[in-house]
Amino acid sequence: MSSVLAPSSVAAAVEPLPAQRSRGYWASVWLRFRRDPVAVGAAVVVLLLIALAIFGPWLAPADPYQSSMLKRLKPIGTEGLPLGSDELGRDMLSRLIVGARLSLFIGITPVLCAFVLGTVIGIVAGYAGGLTNTLIMRTIDVFYAFPSVLLAIALSGALGAGVVNSLISLTIVFIPQIARVAESVTTQVRNRDYVEAARASGAGPFTIVRVHVLGNVLGPIFVYATSLIAVSMILASGLSFLGLGVKPPEPEWGLMLNMLRTAIYVQPWVAALPGVMIFVTSISFNILSDGLRTAMDNKG
Repeated sequence: MSSVLAPSSVAAAVEPLPAQRSRGYWASVWLRFRRDPVAVGAAVVVLLLIALAIFGPWLAPADPYQSSMLKRLKPIGTEGLPLGSDELGRDMLSRLIVGARLSLFIGITPVLCAFVLGTVIGIVAGYAGGLTNTLIMRTIDVFYAFPSVLLAIALSGALGAGVVNSLISLTIVFIPQIARVAESVTTQVRNRDYVEAARASGAGPFTIVRVHVLGNVLGPIFVYATSLIAVSMILASGLSFLGLGVKPPEPEWGLMLNMLRTAIYVQPWVAALPGVMIFVTSISFNILSDGLRTAMDNKG
C-alpha cells in the first residue's frame, strides 16, 4: 500500500540547487593557458627578461662600458668574468644584462605602435567595406610586394642609422600585416546579428565599433601581434648587425653579435652568447603566442 507524501515533504525533496556562477571568457582563457606547461614556461622566461630589462643596470656586476685590453676575449669561467669578455675587455655578463633593455625596447615598441595603427586602419577598412576597403587594402597590398627583411633594410638605409629610425622602419613593416588581420576579423564581426541589431536600433558607426566590434576583434589581433615580437627582435638585431640600428658602444644583442663576429675563431662560445639571448627571447615569444592562441580558441 503506497503512502502519500505530504506537500512539505515533496517541496523539501525537490529543493533547487544553488545557482553556480558561470566562468567568464577571460577566466576560461586563463584556465586553459595554465594547463599548458610549455606556454607557462615561456611566459615565465618572458617575464624574467622584462624584469632583467627593467632592473638590469642595478643587477649588472660590472660597468658594461668599462674596457680593458688586458682582459680582452677572456673565456667563459674566468675569475671575475663568469661569461668572459668581449673584444674590448668588457664584461659580457654585464653587457648581456644591460643590453636586454635596449634589445627588448627595439623589439617590442615597433609591434606596439603597429598594433595601434594597424588595428585602427584594419577596423576602418573592415567595417566601412566597399570602396573604402578597396582603397585601403590595395594600398596595404603594395607593402606585401617586398619581403619584410628587405623592406626594413631599405627603410633604415633611407632614413639613416639610429634607434629612432629603426623603430620607424620596423613599425612601417608591421603595420600592413596587423592591418590585414584586423580587416579580416572585422569583416567577419560586422555581419553578426548583434551588430545588425545595434545598427537597426539607431546606433552610430562609432558606437557600434566601440561597443560591439572592438572587444570581439582585439583578441585575435593581439595574439597575432604577440607572434610578431619574435620577428621584430630578429629584424632589429639584424639591423644592428648591419650597422643600421644601434651604434657603439651601446650594449645591444645584435650589435654585440656584429662586433664579436671576428672573434668567433678565438672565443666561439663568448661570441655566440648574444645570439643565444636573441634565440631564447624569440622562441619564448613564439611559444607564448601559440599558447595564447590555443587558450583563446573557444573549441579548446
